[in-house]
Amino acid sequence: MTQAIFANEEVYHVWNRGVERRPTFITKSEYLRALTTLDFYRFQNPSLRLSKALLLQKEEREKFFLNLRTEGKKLVEVISYCFMPNHFHFLLKQKIKNGVPRFVSNFTNSYTRYFNTKEERIGPLFQGIFKAVHIENERQLIHVSRYIHLNPVVSFVIKEKDLDTYPWSSLPEFLGTEKRGICDSEIVLGLFPSKEKYRQFVHDQIDYAKKLEMVKHLILE
Repeated sequence: MTQAIFANEEVYHVWNRGVERRPTFITKSEYLRALTTLDFYRFQNPSLRLSKALLLQKEEREKFFLNLRTEGKKLVEVISYCFMPNHFHFLLKQKIKNGVPRFVSNFTNSYTRYFNTKEERIGPLFQGIFKAVHIENERQLIHVSRYIHLNPVVSFVIKEKDLDTYPWSSLPEFLGTEKRGICDSEIVLGLFPSKEKYRQFVHDQIDYAKKLEMVKHLILE
């Protein structure tokens, strides 16, 4: 796939998977670290490295992250995301020159260091250069956001009834059941009359997306 040319204020669907399709997010603590890493590295120049920030006492750590979120300049605006057992999806709006590649590099390098230390391994965790597609219009934007949020149920990681509460995607944030403060969900939600209409938009595609996934596997096997 040809790598996208990144422009400020443009939106991109970014994804990558583990080398040899190996698991990249295994335990709850690893998913939580991925969320924290996503939150942290969307900003340009944090005054501390993430590993140092996480060593602060609770009150100081909370103050540091609050200040980062209110005062920090962003590399990217995170619109939506999903972490799966062996890959991730991000929907990002670039805010400064080379913001998307800088963010993805910071995210993957930091998380890989954490994962390798924890799992006692060495070497790359993700496959080469990440993949990216430019989002060209609002229709593509809402459909890609739905695709990202459907990933856990389409891949049979969870059951349909658990989709709205899958903790490692931005869907709970979109629906207002979680207040993580990571996403600028209004970029998508502003195109719908209500959060419930967006929820229906996501759920209406589940059966079709599952069938498409099954066909894809049959073709590839």
